Amino acid sequence: MAKIHPLSSSPMSVVARREIYTVWMKSLVFNSNGCTIYDSDGRIAYRVDNYDCKCSDEVYFMDHSGKTLLKVLRKKFRLFGRWEGFRYNSAKIEEEKPWFRVEKSCRIPRTGHSSEITVEAGCGKCYKIVRWANKLEYRIEDEDGRIVAEIKRKQTASGIALGEDVLTLVLEPDVDHLLIMGLVVVCGLINHIM
Repeated sequence: MAKIHPLSSSPMSVVARREIYTVWMKSLVFNSNGCTIYDSDGRIAYRVDNYDCKCSDEVYFMDHSGKTLLKVLRKKFRLFGRWEGFRYNSAKIEEEKPWFRVEKSCRIPRTGHSSEITVEAGCGKCYKIVRWANKLEYRIEDEDGRIVAEIKRKQTASGIALGEDVLTLVLEPDVDHLLIMGLVVVCGLINHIM
């Protein structure tokens, strides 16, 4: 279980309509770790290029042109792991305080069962990440239980599942998509796939 705590009140980047992304858990940079996120038209929307090693202590989330939008830092000295996210504005961190904080819990789910991650973020809103037995598939719910985002293995139109590293991310309207993308990055780091 992990918790995300809002620590600043940055303006939100809210999705006005339902959006579907393809998340490829590979970097476009040769011999690099990360992920590439494509919009519904097949264009690169976001990317993470981790030039260091898998599960790096410092990861940058960028738009298609390479402009840094979010920096995620793993903090040491915590037994179960802690990550802090910082928003960028004009190539610099908006504030010195983190925008959100994720803390991994010591609670281990039983095999074949789901687990939950509690999220508190952005202007006091609360979310819950529900993960299934497959560590790459999960949904994000708001405090009212409404699903605001869901990530699962991508399938072709005929229902054939693509590789385990190709996922579909569905964002519902009125959601801060930068926060959701930050959660996708943190979940990738927690699961040691990025």
